[in-house]
Amino acid sequence: MRIFKFGGASVKNADAVRNVAQIINRHNNNNNLVVVISAMGKTTNLMETLVRAYFEKDEKTGDIFNQFKFFHTEICNELFEEDGIPNSVKSSFNELENKLIKTPSLDFNFEYDQVVSFGEMVSTRIVSEYLNSIQSKNLWVDIRTCLRTDDKFRDASVNWNLTEKLVQQYLNFESERLYITQGFIGATTSNLTTTLGREGSDFTAAILGNVLNAEDVSIWKDVPGVLNADPKKMENTVKIDELSYREAIEMAYSGAQVIHPKTMKPLHNKGIPLLVKSFVTPESKGSIIHSVDHKLQLQPVFIVKENQVLITISPKDFSFISIEDINNIIDLLHKNRIKINLIQQSAIDFNLVVDFPEVDLNEVLTHFVESYIAHYNTDLTLHTIRHFNEEVLQKMKKGNKIYLEQNSRRTARLLIKQ
Repeated sequence: MRIFKFGGASVKNADAVRNVAQIINRHNNNNNLVVVISAMGKTTNLMETLVRAYFEKDEKTGDIFNQFKFFHTEICNELFEEDGIPNSVKSSFNELENKLIKTPSLDFNFEYDQVVSFGEMVSTRIVSEYLNSIQSKNLWVDIRTCLRTDDKFRDASVNWNLTEKLVQQYLNFESERLYITQGFIGATTSNLTTTLGREGSDFTAAILGNVLNAEDVSIWKDVPGVLNADPKKMENTVKIDELSYREAIEMAYSGAQVIHPKTMKPLHNKGIPLLVKSFVTPESKGSIIHSVDHKLQLQPVFIVKENQVLITISPKDFSFISIEDINNIIDLLHKNRIKINLIQQSAIDFNLVVDFPEVDLNEVLTHFVESYIAHYNTDLTLHTIRHFNEEVLQKMKKGNKIYLEQNSRRTARLLIKQ
């Protein structure tokens, strides 16, 4: 039994859906498959715009919903032609439209999960219906029936024991060989929709791989495998044929886009290989992430994380930064869901590099004004170089203003003005 995950780029239009269907059919002949699918194209971005308009009671809410509906309707018209839009897709449109008529609650994170999740629901309905229309028998599964979480909306934690029990019940392969389901979303025990964090579909695939003891998990991308840099930001990138779980975690945590940071742990715990393959050239080898019993010689790997903020906090009374100070600062950022990417401490300065937050940063930092002086710089880029050497490091520094530098045995990190 194998798990396949297809991201938004792989199902961005009708031709892309047909290509995914060909890949699935090629592999489903000899394997039981669970296929995890994300929202189509850039739909999640549109859904985030929609939920913000809905929450703020913006008059543009209806127009944004119509964009969502039109985009998917056009794909359906190409895929199903005379048959028209499948009833299951129409039902999802109606459900979302009815939701948007209601007055939102006062909890934005809750509303985010209830609205944005429709991107995955509609995309999987379309793919499942298309596969059935070409005689590729499959069962569509609402992942919320079996992937159970706590109620931390937008960043839910998995209830592993309950999820394992329910997944094995709903995805048992007793009468089906192919299941189509959603990434990114789950539900509480009271059936409220939750999400696992942005780009969480990879994590969903890993969860299912773990609880179903899959042979492997394959993530299908528009690149030939794991590369040593983002090809959109650097020329002459090189594919890395194999990586250890540890190396993949380090790369993902530093901001590499190819894998979601939470993906590796469930697979490592069961020793399940992760394959990163190309849906453009599906027969090519790709990359494998697995338990490595030999030493890998890796060349420098470049990871770029944009939209970073440097926060520097210092005590007003010129005292040293204490453990209590650090705990207070990090706790406040955590409560505001501001992700910390790098920490550096001197005697009286505590420096943090964070993702640019959705909340007003000044408003967050006002909590410190009684005891601390706080400064921040925006529009920064965090460059991470794994397996760096001095030549590569100096080349990266040349001509750039370095706001912060931190080097360890294998990793160099530079904070540079964008």
